[in-house]
Amino acid sequence: MESMRRSKGGWSADDLEKLYVGLGFEFREGGKHRVYIHPKFPELRATVTRSRSLANGYIEHALHLARRLEEMEAKHGKQD
Repeated sequence: MESMRRSKGGWSADDLEKLYVGLGFEFREGGKHRVYIHPKFPELRATVTRSRSLANGYIEHALHLARRLEEMEAKHGKQD
């Protein structure tokens, strides 16, 4: 993820799939997009186009969701 933070260009849908699945997200196919949803925190979701190159917004959203997931897991762990 550090390389994503440094350079948001040149990432593919496959790169984001590896990131999201590695973070525990599940996905479903939807038209021209793939929808990622975290099973424990369903409010964390992303829609990613299947095109070869992605706009930087997809990468920024992935980084945002990774940070939110980390925060939510930390909070949830304290409540258990």
